[in-house]
Amino acid sequence: ASDGMAGTKEYDYVIVGAGSAGCMLAYRLGADPGNRILVLEAGGPDTDPLIHIPLGLGKMHEKRAHDWGYDAEPEETLNGREIEAMRGKVVGGSSSINVMAYVRGHRGDYDRWAANGAAGWSYADVLPYFRRMESWEGGADNWRGGEGPLHTQSAKSDDPLWEAWIEAGHAMGFGFTEDYNGEKQEGLGRSQSNIHKGRRHSAATAFLRPAMRRGNVTLRDSTYVTRIVMDGNRATGVAYSRLGRTEIVRAAKEVVLSGGVFNSPQLLMLSGIGPADHLRSVGIEPVIDSPYVGRNLQDHLAVQPTATRPEPGPFRATMRFDRMATAIVRAHLFGTGPATVLPGGLHGFIKTRSDLSATDIQFLFRGAPGNAHMWFPGIKRPYTDGFGVRPVLLHPESRGEVLLRSADPFDKVRIRQNFLSVPKDLETLRTGVKLAREMMHQPALDAFRGSETAPGAKVKSDAELDDWIRRTAITAHHPSCTTPMGTNSEAVLDTECRVKGAENLRVVDASAMPDLVSGNIHAAVLVIAEKVSDHMLGKPYLPRAA
Repeated sequence: ASDGMAGTKEYDYVIVGAGSAGCMLAYRLGADPGNRILVLEAGGPDTDPLIHIPLGLGKMHEKRAHDWGYDAEPEETLNGREIEAMRGKVVGGSSSINVMAYVRGHRGDYDRWAANGAAGWSYADVLPYFRRMESWEGGADNWRGGEGPLHTQSAKSDDPLWEAWIEAGHAMGFGFTEDYNGEKQEGLGRSQSNIHKGRRHSAATAFLRPAMRRGNVTLRDSTYVTRIVMDGNRATGVAYSRLGRTEIVRAAKEVVLSGGVFNSPQLLMLSGIGPADHLRSVGIEPVIDSPYVGRNLQDHLAVQPTATRPEPGPFRATMRFDRMATAIVRAHLFGTGPATVLPGGLHGFIKTRSDLSATDIQFLFRGAPGNAHMWFPGIKRPYTDGFGVRPVLLHPESRGEVLLRSADPFDKVRIRQNFLSVPKDLETLRTGVKLAREMMHQPALDAFRGSETAPGAKVKSDAELDDWIRRTAITAHHPSCTTPMGTNSEAVLDTECRVKGAENLRVVDASAMPDLVSGNIHAAVLVIAEKVSDHMLGKPYLPRAA
């Protein structure tokens, strides 16, 4: 995708990474026709049909397609397992491979950010930006936007299991919420996804393509940025490798890192910005000693109780080979049919203690087993149907880190998650598991539930539950906070996402989050880019919500 500027060696803004934040920034900054913008993406184009057909994500994850191939280092607390750490390496970034969930988080999350030093990021500050970026299928109200570029809809999956889950939740004292991105997050509610006209509404589709049509935004994919070009403490451009050649491109106004939670800190450190001792240990001369770069890694850990389903649900019938083959073609050509619908229809957000300022466990419900596969009579037997609910630990106290392996930019970073290194995290997740199991065994689910397959009826004591958690917990794929913004001494960025101690350099992506929000992080990443774009354009911030 080139244009008249393709040979240019200087742009106003060079954005590293065409993921969620990078696409949003290109869209907003490009609205000023005077800005020339270059977006560099290490991955290839998002032409794979599996990206755009909602149900294609199972196949993508299985093959680890369009993914950086990262795994965390062995976790002592998780029995020495190396937990995979999938991040999108393709135009659209993780928004091209994620489960499309749209969750803003709890209003208390943003108020906590503001109270802890990220001034200007309270719920009242960010709500107008959440509204500006979206078109919610229910239309605009005090909380939702109806005219933004990003389309959000509620789950279309039709399974009698969802009603039964809601009833089971009621019996446990968990209410129903009409819209967990609206007035009230707490409770069980219909899932919301970035799907539009039957197709994935990734950041590339919602923001980057419209931005490129204006003519002042250039995308170079399959382009690997190796370092930020620094003149003293000022960023003047980036060096990149493409088709075996190394080139330098200059940024007249700013270099913006939107490479994601692992690659943005990596690029800072490769360029001499990071913990001085660590940089020297791999042979890099420090330019700016920023001791907390890569240090504040947080992610959502999750584990899944499951049961068999004696009467197969509607999704299993859809997975018959001939029906699914037709469905894939329909979805690809017309954006209609069963392949445009995910087999999940509910999210739940609860507080394990009434005194908490935000929800601390998220329930991800699924109506099919993890090993669901295509089948055909006489050739491949159908799978044993099942269902599950995954409690997610929303606010871990454990902190991991991202480190360089060497000074070679093509070496994968070292990811140390340190999951459950703070004992309280295990206690909270165990509580989530107990609540999930109790909900699963409510009378409302009797007709749907066969036997418990995980952790299984034999697992009863806290010690047994803890052992099962350590053996089976995985990430919910929400890593963040490796270059947090704020005014405290541990913040790497100021509250406008500018790298402290540097000039003309920002980090705008999940790395900038001060701590984790209560839910999937895509919406929070977008709202950071949405708000920061106003600052970059010299515009006043939108008035705070009343």
